[in-house]
Amino acid sequence: MSPRPDLGPKPRLGYTESRIERAAEIRPDDAALAAHGRNAHARAYIVAGETIVMKRGQHANDPLFTLAEARALGSPTETIFLGLLDHAPRFAMGLEPRAAAALKERPEFLVTDLRSIAVQGLVEPDHLPPIAEAKAVLHWHARHRFCPACGDPTRPVHGGWRRDCAGCDTQHFPRTDPVAIMLAVDGDNCLLGRSPRFAPTMWSCLAGFVEPGESIEDAVRRETREEAGIVCGRVVYFASQAWPFPTSLMIGCHAEAKTREIVVDRSELEDARWFNKSEVESMLMRKHANGLTTPPPVAIAHHIIRAWIEDEVSFD
Repeated sequence: MSPRPDLGPKPRLGYTESRIERAAEIRPDDAALAAHGRNAHARAYIVAGETIVMKRGQHANDPLFTLAEARALGSPTETIFLGLLDHAPRFAMGLEPRAAAALKERPEFLVTDLRSIAVQGLVEPDHLPPIAEAKAVLHWHARHRFCPACGDPTRPVHGGWRRDCAGCDTQHFPRTDPVAIMLAVDGDNCLLGRSPRFAPTMWSCLAGFVEPGESIEDAVRRETREEAGIVCGRVVYFASQAWPFPTSLMIGCHAEAKTREIVVDRSELEDARWFNKSEVESMLMRKHANGLTTPPPVAIAHHIIRAWIEDEVSFD
């Protein structure tokens, strides 16, 4: 139960709470993977570059295809074993981006990007985590066809969760890029920023990649100081979110602001400023006098901001 019923029920964080058991122990077993591929209950998600292919439905679109249906749409670039859902195998199949253009012309399919799918609720929420898994791993394959150690071609093994170099035998694994995303707060005020990429009305948390040799807390302090000139002290972890654009892990935090003067790094942000709680409440509820908004519930920034509004943040 939300402590602020006027804000409405707490929404589900996008791309989280996956029901799929990844069953990593199956990945090295080629015979088991082949058997799962013959299973009558096996289904696949189809990713073509930045887009997802779905069957249009009257009430909800269906992003799952039988393996035969998937192969009929084009030769897969890679096939990834995602895991098991109630013992039913789930796969991801990649198609060349140009295949999406042809499929878009067919009225029985809806082909669009994952952001639109999540924000507009074009599929049931339980589909978002495995689609994110599929998109992230297939993106990694598309960019790791050659070994960075020797330059020779690599080949997918272990159900798509590893690529082996034919020349130097180096094994390559998918990588996730950690990103610190944080809300700096000072009493009843919080710091929000605007990226030039945002919709004209949207303000959000600051964020930046965690650098090598850096802790999450240090990254929060560094990014807030670099982007907005604000010095922070204590940092508390909130939650994390897979963010498949392309392969990030958003690490949500709240930070205690120690200074107030903002100095915006215009190469990173369009603007940054302090907002009080009443103004942010109106932004969350889409009732701001000037039409300002916060990110949609699919994004962890929405949840970080809402937790502060609901007085769930403590630096004690």
